[in-house]
Amino acid sequence: MSTTSSTLTSKKPSTSSKILILITYFVFIVLLIIPLVQIVIGAFDHGVQSLFQALIRPEALHAMWITLSVVVVVTLLNTLFGILTAIMLVRGQWLNSRVRHFLNSMIDLPFAVSPVIGGFMIMLLLGPQTVMGAFFSDLGMPIVYAFPGMVLATLFVTFPLMVREIVPVLQEIGTQQEEAASMLGAYSWTTFWKVTWPSIRWGVTYGVVLTVARSLGEFGAVLVVSGNIMNKTQTLTTLVYQDVDNFNIASANSVALVLAVCSITLLLVMEWAKRRKGVHTHAH
Repeated sequence: MSTTSSTLTSKKPSTSSKILILITYFVFIVLLIIPLVQIVIGAFDHGVQSLFQALIRPEALHAMWITLSVVVVVTLLNTLFGILTAIMLVRGQWLNSRVRHFLNSMIDLPFAVSPVIGGFMIMLLLGPQTVMGAFFSDLGMPIVYAFPGMVLATLFVTFPLMVREIVPVLQEIGTQQEEAASMLGAYSWTTFWKVTWPSIRWGVTYGVVLTVARSLGEFGAVLVVSGNIMNKTQTLTTLVYQDVDNFNIASANSVALVLAVCSITLLLVMEWAKRRKGVHTHAH
């Protein structure tokens, strides 16, 4: 009996733990809940009609289309090249250790460099005044201040997200099953779809969700590369920036509310994917 009571006593949180929990809740409420509530209140401040009018403005509709286009293109490219890069880093026997470490460092570069600097580097490389930028402009395919530049800037920011979700999974599963399939005569493509893909698909799912969320919320790199040209290269985040700069706070809150709803939806999708992965793991 005494052992049980002492065990129950030991499980009670200490005073310091309670204080840390209260601080965590306080920071969570101040930095997330209160701003979100303020956005909702500001969006509906002049009624539902005002909210819809802010969202169906020509510039808002165009910004939604540009944002959706960037998200779709970047997600497809990030998924394709992220999977290929992860497989190369983990399975590429032809890479020596120095090259592998260098590539790993370069992949993590967007985590260390400000998105604004990333956008500026793209401008220095492919801007209208550069040789490469002028070359593409002469071909009728300008990069900077156009859609391709926005895709490149967003891809630069989001590329590590997919790779870093897949690499640990590939390292964990090893190569035994893939080698067995190869010894049985399976082609590389068949081995990937039948052996590798079932193991990495949940990592790819997480990477897709993170890529979509990061693409929706990207601001700095896109602002530098796009020039924030209305009805041409303006995204939802840069539209919020313009509305705030023009003191159109109600419209800014309305667009921000759309972005917030999308982010919350993505978080719910992520949690669903985690539960599905748990069920799949226990089933096997």
